[in-house]
Amino acid sequence: MNPILKSLFLFYRLGWRSGYWVRRKFTAAGLAMLGALLLAGLMGIDTENTVAYQGFTLLFFLLASALILSVTFRARFTASRRLPRFGTAGESFEYRIVVRNLGRSIQAGLTVMENLVNPIPSFHDWRSSQMAEERRSFRLIQDRRANPFKLAAFREARLPAIPPGGESDTSMTITPLRRGTLKFAGVTVARTDPLGLLRALVKVSIPLQTVLVLPRRFALPPIPLPGTVKYQERGVALASSVGQSDEFVSLRDYRRGDPLRHIHWRSWAKAGKPIVKEFEDEFFVRHALVLDTFSDDPHGDVFEDAVSLAASFASTISSQESLLDLLFVGREAYCFTAGRGVAHADQLLEVLASVRVCREFGFDALDSLVIEHLAVVSGCVFVLQSWNQERQELIRKLKAVGVPVRVFVIVADGEPTGLDPGPMHDEPDCFHVLTAGRVQQDLARL
Repeated sequence: MNPILKSLFLFYRLGWRSGYWVRRKFTAAGLAMLGALLLAGLMGIDTENTVAYQGFTLLFFLLASALILSVTFRARFTASRRLPRFGTAGESFEYRIVVRNLGRSIQAGLTVMENLVNPIPSFHDWRSSQMAEERRSFRLIQDRRANPFKLAAFREARLPAIPPGGESDTSMTITPLRRGTLKFAGVTVARTDPLGLLRALVKVSIPLQTVLVLPRRFALPPIPLPGTVKYQERGVALASSVGQSDEFVSLRDYRRGDPLRHIHWRSWAKAGKPIVKEFEDEFFVRHALVLDTFSDDPHGDVFEDAVSLAASFASTISSQESLLDLLFVGREAYCFTAGRGVAHADQLLEVLASVRVCREFGFDALDSLVIEHLAVVSGCVFVLQSWNQERQELIRKLKAVGVPVRVFVIVADGEPTGLDPGPMHDEPDCFHVLTAGRVQQDLARL
């Protein structure tokens, strides 16, 4: 199947490039006329029994005239824009674009369009998406899936008339559709031909700019998280606001093995012997937020909703009196900690904005990562993409050693939600099944 799929992928790339050019070059009226031209061409082959060829000739003449008129547009511009640092998937944001006219004549009737760096997906990602669509086609309940590779949606913005050497600015609204880094290249200044069919396009270079698109977040109901306070070996040394030490209690004589950074030099000078600072052991809550990144569909709704749910917890859990460890596996096993001055929850959102499906390892890598952190965590919150045997086995291990857990399983739309809780049968209130695309509604019912 690979040679066939690769041939289809080449057609997909060609179609994507052609469609991108046509949508920019033709106005709505021009697209309608282009469709009529193609239809007239097919119907006008039989010139003896139809007069459609006459319509074809007229439409072709109009489009050819519009093309000639559009190529006479010769103008020079410079442009600049000021972008926000962050955006959120699914939420629009505005910014302004300034265009300067470098020519000697006034330029009117202009529109400006963004040139986003929207890379064509790799063959592997495209194949995974197609396979996921084939699996969806066998379901009884189907819905139309949006293009998983489209990064953002926007419309061209009109520019006021620009005098020679002058500049004009306009507001641009853009809606990121996917989390990750949204890259902005230059802009395209367009002017419609007198017939209103085609646009003349002038590309204007701007240094590459980026906006980090954070995952969308769900409104979480009051959900009690598992776990209680637990002894932390290094106490609040984890907190950068307290420097590199725990909470100071008193001074005492030096004992073999005490770290040199705890020596109190002034007291040593006064007493004539080594004196060290003594610190209080610290007990506080430390949650682990475990994200399942193992999926066959890297751009699917299940994975995206799982990341969004994890982001919702990361931005909701109070980080003043507790720590939150974000655990997941990508190119390697990762643990990011926030709370008590170590890092802010927004930094976890930045991490989640760039999370991708793991292809390098199996689920046992996440199993090992979680087990390594059991000694310090008070409880675990799992966001899973399936509820198979290996995931249930990990939950069973944690419950066997007394670690409280709460499990959220995201299933695809159309799949059954009445899953057997398995190791969570004794705590049904801590086991939740959510449907991709309806996560917010399912959370509201908890």
